[in-house]
Amino acid sequence: MTRHRVVVLCHEDLVPPDSIEGLSAPEVDAFRTEYDVARALRELGHEVQVVGVSDDLAPIRSVALGFDPHVVFNLLMEFRDVGNYQAHVTSYLELLGVCFTGCHARGILLTRDKALCKKILRYHRVPTPRFAVFERGAPVRVPRRELSFPLIVKSVDEEASLGIAQASVVSDEPHLRERVEFVHRSIGTDAIAEEYIEGRELTQSILGNQRLQAFPPWELFFDKLPPGSLPIATARAKFDRKYQARVGIDSGPARELPDATAARITRLCKRVYRVLGLSGYARLDLRLAPDGQVYVIEVNSTPDVAEGEDFADSAKAVGITYPQLIQRIVGLGISYGRRRD
Repeated sequence: MTRHRVVVLCHEDLVPPDSIEGLSAPEVDAFRTEYDVARALRELGHEVQVVGVSDDLAPIRSVALGFDPHVVFNLLMEFRDVGNYQAHVTSYLELLGVCFTGCHARGILLTRDKALCKKILRYHRVPTPRFAVFERGAPVRVPRRELSFPLIVKSVDEEASLGIAQASVVSDEPHLRERVEFVHRSIGTDAIAEEYIEGRELTQSILGNQRLQAFPPWELFFDKLPPGSLPIATARAKFDRKYQARVGIDSGPARELPDATAARITRLCKRVYRVLGLSGYARLDLRLAPDGQVYVIEVNSTPDVAEGEDFADSAKAVGITYPQLIQRIVGLGISYGRRRD
């Protein structure tokens, strides 16, 4: 295996220590992905530099010219604390002519904007819930002919379930207005409300540029959910360990999923990946309705690749170890960059 010079690019607050010995799991959680990726790269024999960035692009240019990396492992999710600027940093890497892992800037732009992504999917007749966008500063008017309750209200461009809670699912106009105003006020973005789909919460992880490999469909389980609570991927469901244990939240291979349904999900997700022109890797969030209809809820072109998270675990289910996964991602980044040149 060829040894490479690799820059791990992340937020400056998430630069991991060389060792996590003596740290508790909650203490490590903040920089878990950055630590796992850097550790795996070093175990593979690569020369690694971790570079933290917050509101200045100079460190990227400096390391690109000085260290001359073969590839940048791009884990930077925001710039100047704005998630929408993530794609602009990727564009800067493209302008520098540096190879990088993950999706290119156009794909990140298309997928971070949930409304734009859904418009493209609907144009291509991909099943996705009907929706409406509520801009900050504008009156909340419900398009009654286009939407039917219940609806789920989210930020139009934030990720990691930021702002999503049980109260995000609303069944009437007063609660819709209340939740839209909450997103405007607390998240600071426009809000999107889409029809809530009853059913199972699934994800499909995909790896590749032109030749795509889909890992097994994964499911988020809610085995002890309290009465009246809905099975949705709230921020607490994703990140609150005590809450996860209390209500039985876990994830793993989709249970009792017929082979034909799994194959249909994989075909759909590969089609979406190609429709959006993605590269590197992605995770698609899905709903499997009781009637068997599969809906694409969101497309995440920069999913979490920490060891033990769904993307890595679903790769492990088909025999790809974590270091092998990281090496595959590196190889895809280098090959995509060379084709771009």
